[in-house]
Amino acid sequence: MSFAYDDQNIFAKILRGEIPNDTVLETEHTLAFNDIEPQAPVHVLVIPKGPYVCHDHFAAEASEAELVDFMRVTARVCAMTGVSPGDGKPGYRTISNAGEAGVQEVPHYHMHILGGRGLGRMLAKADN
Repeated sequence: MSFAYDDQNIFAKILRGEIPNDTVLETEHTLAFNDIEPQAPVHVLVIPKGPYVCHDHFAAEASEAELVDFMRVTARVCAMTGVSPGDGKPGYRTISNAGEAGVQEVPHYHMHILGGRGLGRMLAKADN
């Protein structure tokens, strides 16, 4: 499968320092920052620094170092923001949208970490 990466997307511009962000954590391969339109008290976006369009693109083509770093950063962000159920908190949700059907708004892979309140059901139950 082939993915076309748009290097003019907003996250690419953030990574190049063209647009400021509210950094939560930055490592060699990953950047985590607060969402500018938070949907919960905790709403952090975690993005790889490499040019990946969506989760399956990242999972298939990222290096082992990028994959491990991304996962470790998400764990650290959950701990830092106090949403990890391992800290006795009520928990959090991670969301990654992909493509048009998934309502992906920025064509750079990113994971949302949401928490700090009850989030309700993610999707309504289907009437099948």
